[in-house]
Amino acid sequence: MPEVIINGPDGRLEGRFQAGKEPNAPIALILHPHPQHGGTMNNKVVYNLYHSFTRQGFAVLRFNFRGVGRSQGSFDRGEGELSDAASALDWLQSVNPNAQGCWVAGFSFGAWIGMQLLMRRPEIEGFVSVAPPANIYDFSFLAPCPASGLVVQGAADDLVPETAVRKLVDKLSNQRDIEITYQIIENANHFFGNEMEQLTATVEDYVRQSAPALQQSEAS
Repeated sequence: MPEVIINGPDGRLEGRFQAGKEPNAPIALILHPHPQHGGTMNNKVVYNLYHSFTRQGFAVLRFNFRGVGRSQGSFDRGEGELSDAASALDWLQSVNPNAQGCWVAGFSFGAWIGMQLLMRRPEIEGFVSVAPPANIYDFSFLAPCPASGLVVQGAADDLVPETAVRKLVDKLSNQRDIEITYQIIENANHFFGNEMEQLTATVEDYVRQSAPALQQSEAS
């Protein structure tokens, strides 16, 4: 997985990129949890999301938000991190100009940033949100949510209550023309320590069934 340096809005951003299996492979951007609580692109959930998409043939990028690792800048309460994510997606698109499909996936704080990016970038056609912190951040900007996606939540999460995530999913599921798939993983805490294999299998199954570009390539 080659290291890449991206020109971000507040200096360089450090990332890891894996090219797709085909020149027109779909692309996926993976976003990490809260920078001030130890979140980095090497977080285990982020690392496994990255490899889940690579195994499905995507060209995949994960990166450190500003102020994390070798990325320049400092934490900006989400506003700057959303700009970082937009710059990372620009870079990913520039090196994959023929990509047939665009997805975003995020864990915890990264899920919140990912859903905001989804609202601003109409080319994003699918998303994966793992443990979206619906009890901490306002998700009311998803009005309406522009794409279908997968939400995964641990039943034993002591940081983000399952009831808060279910309320968010119920609200999104009432919207027209999209489908929100909600998967609860029993016994999983916020970091999916002993349930990581189940998390990755859930994500891969969903992506395999839901990415049109993958289905087209399998049919050809």
